[in-house]
Amino acid sequence: MRRLSFLSLLSLLSLMSLPAFAHEEAKATPGNAGGDVRGEILRQIEDAEKKLTALAEAMPAEKFGWRPAEKIRSVGEVFMHVAGGNYFLPTFWGVKVPEGTKPREFEPSGGDKAKVLATMKASFEHVRNAIKSAPEADLSKAIKLFGNDATIRQAMMVVANHNHEHLGQSIAYARMNGVAPPWSAGE
Repeated sequence: MRRLSFLSLLSLLSLMSLPAFAHEEAKATPGNAGGDVRGEILRQIEDAEKKLTALAEAMPAEKFGWRPAEKIRSVGEVFMHVAGGNYFLPTFWGVKVPEGTKPREFEPSGGDKAKVLATMKASFEHVRNAIKSAPEADLSKAIKLFGNDATIRQAMMVVANHNHEHLGQSIAYARMNGVAPPWSAGE
């Protein structure tokens, strides 16, 4: 009976240490700035960046003008729309768009693969810096986001959601054009 109690106690102690272990794991995750919400948002944005960039690189340059129907964004326009969002969305928490950068003018140049890739790369760098530079104390600060009450933290999550929304769209576009996403090509 004592052996059973000892094993039960040992099991209980092991289970009690799991939350602490999980917390340490969160801290150690690459791209996660300390296991906090900001780090998790950054990790999601970095995941979207890696996949969107890989998909843009895999798409043949002549397909950047392809669109599924008239008046629907083309392949390249979707990538440029993502880049524009990476500049525009941080303005909700007071981040300025860099001088000379005009996100609303990105989409018309979506047919130029090299320009799309360079613009996306710069936009992801901008949004990462915008998220990292927001003071911790401001993350719960109330803002208006598309006319709705929100916080800076919620606006940051919108950036990640926006990137993943258009990643899904880009995956569908790629598959319609016979291009398998590079991370799933072996499936």
